[in-house]
Amino acid sequence: MTESEIKKTRDPWDLPDVSGLVVGVLGGTGDQGRGLAYRLARAGQKVIIGSRAAERARTAAAELGLGVEGADNAECARRSDIVIVAVPWDGHAATLEALRDELRGKLVVDCVNPLGFDKQGAYALKPEEGSAAQQAAALLPESRVTAAFHHLSAVLLQDESVDEIDTDVMVLGEKRADTDLVQALAARIPGMRGVFAGRLRNAHQVESLVANLISVNRRYKAHAGLRVTDL
Repeated sequence: MTESEIKKTRDPWDLPDVSGLVVGVLGGTGDQGRGLAYRLARAGQKVIIGSRAAERARTAAAELGLGVEGADNAECARRSDIVIVAVPWDGHAATLEALRDELRGKLVVDCVNPLGFDKQGAYALKPEEGSAAQQAAALLPESRVTAAFHHLSAVLLQDESVDEIDTDVMVLGEKRADTDLVQALAARIPGMRGVFAGRLRNAHQVESLVANLISVNRRYKAHAGLRVTDL
């Protein structure tokens, strides 16, 4: 049986054990990054949150507890096996350019949503590269870039009274071994399921859908997520 045939017959839910990996969260003092750090640490993952200012990261880590550590972005990237990028879109390119060496060889998970806002609400921006994830891949040619965790409510992530978050996480990337790792990481959080959703060229649709979810949440006073049926 060829490698291609083996991949086709593999159980898509047979995912690797990621419990021993260190996860870094760049932008871990922001709402989305802080929420992801909290959920992963609560699930037993070793987590380091990064910030441009190490002291700010350490303060946020102490507030979270659960063994979370804080460091400046460079140290966070160096010490982590998987690095989640949760920085604001405006600082996305500059942050990644500055950390190219520290992120070399790392599995990078980009969850940044390029959005604009006006009187009509949120709307999707389209970066020159096609998406935030593709921009990350262009800036980090020696990293293994994937995309995931775009559609999660920061409010739910940070709500200590919420035990399970009922949602699927769309995971995109170029290599199955990498997307499998990210799917497994998502599954560490109770209620979540990582679902492969294509290669990075499809990331724009996933990122831009957040604008629609923001409209849903405003109309219905909700914290909407996504579920893929028939899986």
